[in-house]
Amino acid sequence: MPTWRSGTSTRRSAPAANPCDDGAVIDADIRRARTLPAAFYRDAAMFERIRERVFARSWQLVDGAEQAARPGTVVPFPLLGGCVDEPLLLARDAAGVLRGMSNVCTHRGNLLCTAAGAAQQLRCRYHGRRFGLDGKFVAMPEFEGVEGFPSPADDLPRIQLGELGPLVFAAIDPFCKFDELVAPARAHLGRRFELTGSRSYDVAANWALYCDNYLEGFHVPFVHAALAKTIDYGTYRVELHPWSCVQIAEAAAPGDAFEGTNVAAWYVFLFPNTMLNFYPWGLSVNVVVPRAVDRTRILYRTWVSDPSRVGSGAGGSLDRVEQEDDEIVEQVQKGVRARLYDRGRYSPSREAGVHHFHRLLAGLVE
Repeated sequence: MPTWRSGTSTRRSAPAANPCDDGAVIDADIRRARTLPAAFYRDAAMFERIRERVFARSWQLVDGAEQAARPGTVVPFPLLGGCVDEPLLLARDAAGVLRGMSNVCTHRGNLLCTAAGAAQQLRCRYHGRRFGLDGKFVAMPEFEGVEGFPSPADDLPRIQLGELGPLVFAAIDPFCKFDELVAPARAHLGRRFELTGSRSYDVAANWALYCDNYLEGFHVPFVHAALAKTIDYGTYRVELHPWSCVQIAEAAAPGDAFEGTNVAAWYVFLFPNTMLNFYPWGLSVNVVVPRAVDRTRILYRTWVSDPSRVGSGAGGSLDRVEQEDDEIVEQVQKGVRARLYDRGRYSPSREAGVHHFHRLLAGLVE
């Protein structure tokens, strides 16, 4: 099975620098580095390895978490449904404490909760085992005489949760701390957001190609003619953080910028697959869901803070931008299947985000 490296890495930090590029390594110096090999985007074995080493250990947005806003409510959800599919559960107890836990009964593995709603306890419909909304075992019929029962193993395993404005994230065994991941986004969440839109797109391409495309503004003048008119491409810039990346697009017209700034949009990428796009009108979120080595679903959600500015500026025609991105990424997927293409080079001024993403990926799958 092919492997690609970024150098040494630790569980809780980003990959360390690499001194050279020997053909298998993503060099730490972008001026010398070459991109991921084309085989990365088409190799089925590598896709499965990424599913376990990257996505199963990542922080993922909980779709529908707003349904657990009230005390005494539960919301079942899969961790990155369609890819990881770990059955999990949000539960807010009577005191208002929100917890995340396994949605699998510790008796014989039945799913505990199949629909969101009000609940005082969790009761398995298979054999009647009951749990509190804190995941603690409560009772089980017909278990008299069982030695060492109940034990902590009979409680529901807990998972980690993180909150970012209106968004809730979950993780089983994350490769980084939540605050380290989302720190660059917190500065942009000082507004009140209302969930207003939800849809999805299917793309016939590898998930990482979609992320590659998102992580640079290099393609904007060539692919997004309308968007290019709303931003100042010459000042487009990127900030790199240990597990995230922020792209800043300044407005071509002052009226399309955030009040008191010249910024049209902040594009925040949370490794490995979540995109938070901050516009003067609010927030759009793209969650990239790998479905197969060459099939990807994009979950798209919008939260509005200023309805009067919807439809203007860099965030004014997102459907068109999405369609243009999908078309070019599907075209690239065909290109990486070519026998005569292997890997390319990075533009130091325009592709630092892609280089950073590739090194993080390679560090986790080596």
